[in-house]
Amino acid sequence: MTTKTSKPATEATDNTATAPAAEAPVDKTRNLEVVREPGKSEDRMYADLVTDGLVSNASTAIRFNTSDRRDVSLTDLVASLREQGEAVNRGNLAAAERMLSAQAVALNAVFSEMARVAQMNMFKAPEFADRYLRLALKAQSQSRATVETLAAIKNPPMVFARQANINNGGQQQVNNGSAPPMAGPPSPALKSATGPSKLLEASNGERVDFGTEGAAGRANPHLATVGAVNRTKDRGR
Repeated sequence: MTTKTSKPATEATDNTATAPAAEAPVDKTRNLEVVREPGKSEDRMYADLVTDGLVSNASTAIRFNTSDRRDVSLTDLVASLREQGEAVNRGNLAAAERMLSAQAVALNAVFSEMARVAQMNMFKAPEFADRYLRLALKAQSQSRATVETLAAIKNPPMVFARQANINNGGQQQVNNGSAPPMAGPPSPALKSATGPSKLLEASNGERVDFGTEGAAGRANPHLATVGAVNRTKDRGR
């Protein structure tokens, strides 16, 4: 009696096609796609992104992103940072103003939460209350500084600079416009003081004169008049 054996149904025959393995999904938080610019190689494009700081800052922002949010594409984030940087170069600070305003609100929320926790531990654990209160005051200080920065961007302070004229050995003349005309007679301080001095005039207008010098008295012989000096004869004669 002949017995026939059959292969198990789970064993594949030689002519059965093998299904291709599924490709692993690409991690968009680490995959960066760069558009090739004319005249630059792919390595040069990546080098430009590194020197601009776009890739490093985008990667840092993604790493600090919480896991409960949707994964952010590194390529899209780099493109967004580039657009914001170009807007700043054109003088448009709208994105920076929105960021500072949001940061001020977030820091104020941190202040409120730390102050609440400090109040809960005020009488139970004063040492912990002190720590949380210090953190609350730090957050409040940072929120205030952020608001001041935002106000300085919106209304830049006026800077008054005095002109400094430096003359290095040569003649220099700086004309800052013609002098305005004087209204009325000049003040006494501007009058010329080249006239004769009036210090020797009395109050009645007469000039004070002390007269001729008198002879030296005998009381002080050191003040006696000097006699004739016996000089040597001129040798040139």
